[in-house]
Amino acid sequence: MPASVIELSQSALQNNFTFLKKQFENTRISSVVKANAYGHGLEPYLKMAVDCGIDHFSVFSSDEAKKVKNIVKQPVDIMIMGWINDEDMEWVISNQIEFFVFNNDRVDKFLEISKRLGIPAKIHIELETGMNRTGFHSRELNRLIKKLSENKQHFQFKGICTHFAGAESIANYKRIHDQIKKFKVLHKRFLKNLLIPKTRHTACSAAALSYPKTQFDMVRIGILQYGFWPSVETYIHFLTHNNIQSDPLKQILSWTSVIMSIKKVKTGEFVSYGTSYLAQKDMKIALIPVGYSQGYARNLSNQGRVIINGQRVGVIGMVNMNMLIADVTTIDKVNIGDKVVLIGAQGDISINVSSFTEMSDQLNYELLTRLPVEIPRVITK
Repeated sequence: MPASVIELSQSALQNNFTFLKKQFENTRISSVVKANAYGHGLEPYLKMAVDCGIDHFSVFSSDEAKKVKNIVKQPVDIMIMGWINDEDMEWVISNQIEFFVFNNDRVDKFLEISKRLGIPAKIHIELETGMNRTGFHSRELNRLIKKLSENKQHFQFKGICTHFAGAESIANYKRIHDQIKKFKVLHKRFLKNLLIPKTRHTACSAAALSYPKTQFDMVRIGILQYGFWPSVETYIHFLTHNNIQSDPLKQILSWTSVIMSIKKVKTGEFVSYGTSYLAQKDMKIALIPVGYSQGYARNLSNQGRVIINGQRVGVIGMVNMNMLIADVTTIDKVNIGDKVVLIGAQGDISINVSSFTEMSDQLNYELLTRLPVEIPRVITK
């Protein structure tokens, strides 16, 4: 038996996609599964998403695209938004993988290979609209447009896109609106030169809900599909503007372990490394085989919570590399092998990922993607 297990709820995911499809009725959803499906586990998550009717997946790199291609046997579209090794470009084009083009080096590379293979590359032109990360600046477009116009037989213009610089925060409101305007202006330059993209896509999860005009033809949905909100602001904004009283999303992930040992500690004794926790009374403690090497952050020492036998109890002492300690003094009947909920629910008691992020100063994204690949992922109903 593994030290801990991550369970993924198919019904919760179906709930989330049903909700999302209602928000984007005439817009295609691309499921963003980079970083091991945001820590949920790429292989099981892809199976679950396909079962929910999803047929477009976005990844960061060519190695992630290869994994998706190997896992999903149904016909789906795969789009690389970031890194492609030069050695992988031929594989990408040969397998008809879609990919972002954001500099002239990549344009030259894909044209060279497409001509040699006799296979048109499926490209998405990424535009720089104000984030200053990746994308073509307006001053680079004349050269790009000329090159594309002269080589139309060597590519399929699958999309034109950009990425917003912080749509999850109202503080970025003007910056986002400026980006939207710039995207529309730059898009027209392609149309005037008879370069017509099949798909326009700009919106991540936050933009798609907070700025509906950014939805265009496709939205790239990451954190929302997993049952999390990009920020508290996004959540409150959506509930307020739609007159909804409760969270329409369900977190699909739960994380559990078991008690490996139980012992008693006397008043005045220290618990775990150092002197961070001093027993103020006689105590009963439970050792759990999960630590910071398994993704349970060390800065949750003396403030984390777990659920055991229907009670929420505190994590005490320093979180070790492979162990944490819980105070189970108040639980009458507790035994080695009892289930421990790290994330999830038992009865009416729950611990969600936001509980961790508030205590550990981590983003939802950060905590999730740090969950080790080695932890088994199991699909549940």
